[in-house]
Amino acid sequence: MLKHIVLLRLKNDAKGATASENALKLKEMLEALPPKIAEIKSFEIGLNIFPGSQASHICLYSEFDDEAALNRYATHPEHQRVVAFIQQVMEERRVVDYFT
Repeated sequence: MLKHIVLLRLKNDAKGATASENALKLKEMLEALPPKIAEIKSFEIGLNIFPGSQASHICLYSEFDDEAALNRYATHPEHQRVVAFIQQVMEERRVVDYFT
């Protein structure tokens, strides 16, 4: 099983909304993906509750069968639609991928 974790820190203001507002919108967009992308085996999105200078706003934890499934997810048109929004509101992105 391939675990895929993404941490996002959002811009304070982007697309006419605050970081918190964009985090909520992004959470909704991400939560809509599992029914549309068969490769997703597990999907969890969390919004940070403790602000701080080193904190990220949003965490995505997901699982895929293998690297090929992760790549199909990454290039899926529905995921790419979310990526387009992320690129407009993101300040920083961190990723960890590992097998268990």
